[in-house]
Amino acid sequence: MIKNIQLKIVLIFFILGIVIITGLGLFFSGCLESINGIINEPELTDIIMHEISNIKTILLISLLAFGVISILVGIFLSRTVVKPINKLIKNAEKLTLTEGKNKIKSKNEIDELADTFEEMTTKLKENLTEMSRQKKQIETILLHMTDGVIAFNKEGKVILVNPAATRALAIIDEDATFEEIFKNINIDINMEKIMYLEDWTSTEEKVKVKDRYLNLSFEILKDEKDLPAGIMAVIQDITEHVKLDNMRKEFVADVSHELKTPITSIMGYADTLLETDHDKEIETKFLGVISSEAKRMAKLVTDLLSLSRFDSNKIAVEKEEFDLGELAKKCQEKLQIEIDKKKLQVHCLVTANVPPVYAEKDGIERVIINILSNSIKYTNENGKINIYVGFVYNDAYIKFIDTGIGIPEEDLARIFDRFYRVDKARTRESGGTGLGLSIAKEILDRNNGTIDIKSKLGEGTEVVIRIPTKTNNKFILREEEKINADGGEKDTDR
Repeated sequence: MIKNIQLKIVLIFFILGIVIITGLGLFFSGCLESINGIINEPELTDIIMHEISNIKTILLISLLAFGVISILVGIFLSRTVVKPINKLIKNAEKLTLTEGKNKIKSKNEIDELADTFEEMTTKLKENLTEMSRQKKQIETILLHMTDGVIAFNKEGKVILVNPAATRALAIIDEDATFEEIFKNINIDINMEKIMYLEDWTSTEEKVKVKDRYLNLSFEILKDEKDLPAGIMAVIQDITEHVKLDNMRKEFVADVSHELKTPITSIMGYADTLLETDHDKEIETKFLGVISSEAKRMAKLVTDLLSLSRFDSNKIAVEKEEFDLGELAKKCQEKLQIEIDKKKLQVHCLVTANVPPVYAEKDGIERVIINILSNSIKYTNENGKINIYVGFVYNDAYIKFIDTGIGIPEEDLARIFDRFYRVDKARTRESGGTGLGLSIAKEILDRNNGTIDIKSKLGEGTEVVIRIPTKTNNKFILREEEKINADGGEKDTDR
């Protein structure tokens, strides 16, 4: 397009020049010819013709010169104006083309980058959502854990603690440090030793805080370079384990003592009889003691075997329908001799129309005899024992109220513990093993029953046992069978 403009300019310039020069030449020639026609003198005519010829020659030369000048102007314009403009246009076109390509390329790159960012954003959102979900799960786990967890950084400051740890260690100050927390519970432990001494193996500590026993375990927290970054302390409440262990030790000690006493008596009396001669009366007395102690041992062993079977569920529960009032009266008749010996007033009253109960009859009879025997043993002569048989809601009950020596309030909480006796000397003299109430509770638990004891020292004791009636017990059994059918194992004993 620039080239066309160049040609047009040169052409217009050339044509205008020719027109102007030709016009001037013709104008001057015309003027001379007009003068020649007016004058009509030969000499002047020759001069005028000669001038006209010169004008024509000058005109021709001017035209040629103008043509050359026009060409030179065109070349000059081509080199100084058109060529740079063409070059500029070409560069602009190249630049435009390059920019277009770059724009297309940039646009593609931007689109790819946008897609990449969108994908990264989606993954980041998914990762953040997953991290948030895991964080909530961890927080929920820590919140409801029965074990306490505390995490410390390298400076000993708390970075995480759950409620169980706060309760166990009685942490009040949230800004408490490692040293302050464990110093309050009298534990001398060094944080640096745990973190940096590889041969330091004492990472567990047992401590008593108030009435609780705690087991503390320390673990090292490490960073991404596997270097120590802090310590995590796990606090386990082992109070129940300690109590069970103490009960086991106490149980073994009690059994050993209960067996040792009659064995010692039997061996002593037997050796005396073997070593010397005695009259019939003394032999009879010694043999009576030996027999009594042997029976006491047999009763103790029988009770221990019963408890062992209860604990291992080896005794099948054979339930039947029976009248609780009649069973209570039957048990009273069995103990009538002991009642008469102490001249006690014992009355058994059925206070309502009690529905039949559905339970283990022999076991319930053993419970009634045990409770009534205790009332007889610990009620002074001429005392009173009232037995009430009744019905409330869906349970039949038997209530024993005596005017005996009573039980101290502090002993009521442990009255069902094995071998626990309120008055050990008197219990041993009366032939008790300290297992009667434990066995009674086990039997009632097996029959969905309950036992409750209230007593005041010196005023007497009230014992109430409850047993589900036949209708209620069968409903319980149906519910248990339904649960077993849904996903549990059916109790073959029932």
